[in-house]
Amino acid sequence: MSAVSVFLLATLLQSFSVTDSIPHSSDRYLQGLSYTSAGWIESTGGYGKSKIFKLDFQGNTLDSFALDSRYFGEGSVQLGHEIFWLTWKEGKAFVLDAGTFRLKDSFFIPTEGWGLTVWNSHLLMSNGSAELLILDPRSRTVVSTVKVLDGKNPVKNLNELEAVGDLLYANVWLTDSIAVIELPSGRVRAWLDFSEKARAVRKRNPKAEVLNGIGFDGKNLWITGKNWPEIYKIRFP
Repeated sequence: MSAVSVFLLATLLQSFSVTDSIPHSSDRYLQGLSYTSAGWIESTGGYGKSKIFKLDFQGNTLDSFALDSRYFGEGSVQLGHEIFWLTWKEGKAFVLDAGTFRLKDSFFIPTEGWGLTVWNSHLLMSNGSAELLILDPRSRTVVSTVKVLDGKNPVKNLNELEAVGDLLYANVWLTDSIAVIELPSGRVRAWLDFSEKARAVRKRNPKAEVLNGIGFDGKNLWITGKNWPEIYKIRFP
């Protein structure tokens, strides 16, 4: 039984095809993935292992930056000429210059940091709960929140995020499913079930873990996971 089969209120979508892929290092414990006009930004986690990478469109690493071993890196996203990068339990987010790919600033976050995306010119952040935080990128403070519900049921463990217009695609930790969430209402409109694909990846790659990584290139979604060997381009009927 799929991990999302307990969610009966929103539509479950299982039909999709993989139309393309690019290589991804199976040694990277992926926490954040986003597409930019210059390529991909990918952040990874683990104490002493947290790095952020700049990739070209073919998945080749162009640059990287490592966090001090005190920090566990989480989700990341580029907004304008800055890259924002969360930490898990340390109450801090970092800001890198998108051009030089070097640290320029840091700021306080009031909860754990999990996933990060850009919506309506603001930062949208998950923290493992059913509540998303909206941050002003200039003041770097929380200006609003969004509670995510499937019917009347809170959807917890929201993790890596990708906003496409007023739809938010959110990985749900410990599942291989993505919630499709309407913004700003927080209502779950559908579930995308990638469990079959994830099982096949893990069968071939013992180090591979859960689905965690969503990117949008302007036309198509791309997905990957922790220690997955590829990033997959997805098409729905």
